[in-house]
Amino acid sequence: MDSPALDLAQEPRLDGETLQQWVFRRLRRSVMAGRFPPGKAVTIRGLADALGVSSMPVREALRRLVAERALVLLDNRRVRVPEMTVRRFEELMTARTLLECEAAARALAGADAAFIARLDALDADSDAAVAAGDTEAMIETNLAFHGALYGGRADNVLLPLIESVWLQIGPFMRMALADLETHYPVDRHAQALAALRARDEAALRRAIEADIRDGIGHLLAQLG
Repeated sequence: MDSPALDLAQEPRLDGETLQQWVFRRLRRSVMAGRFPPGKAVTIRGLADALGVSSMPVREALRRLVAERALVLLDNRRVRVPEMTVRRFEELMTARTLLECEAAARALAGADAAFIARLDALDADSDAAVAAGDTEAMIETNLAFHGALYGGRADNVLLPLIESVWLQIGPFMRMALADLETHYPVDRHAQALAALRARDEAALRRAIEADIRDGIGHLLAQLG
């Protein structure tokens, strides 16, 4: 029997986008947003049915996601999120911190009023999701805020590297949000916005590092 269908991320197909590109983008976003629960194996057939496509574009998308270390292939029909160890999680946190602090610092040069206004709006969406207790919206709005902060330049090199790390850590975000008030007592996004307005690189780096530490660092105790 096939496993229950996943609640995949809603990603409308873009103009000029091939079916294969759309399938990959939607599955990649679903992994990044934690819609592939750790330990749950899913089948190619089940994913194809959920997307309303044949197995071929799903196989190609999964091959690429396995290459990005977002998933592991169990056999020729099933995949799942890789096992997470304390050491691997620590390394992913370190990679996030190094890459994201640097990307945020580099965003300072283009942090004009329009850039900050966009981040303000995304932060308001994030606050609304937290107030509503909407886990899906919390994850999506958090990704949107960080993506907008780091991805302002067309020739951005760091954002694809950051997204590669997000892919590997994303499936565990729902665990991280289980007790948000306890582990995330300070609004680090607000601190980052204040640092952007003040053009204070050191404060911006501290805010992003604290955001990562408070947001997911407590999972180390659960993995240990």
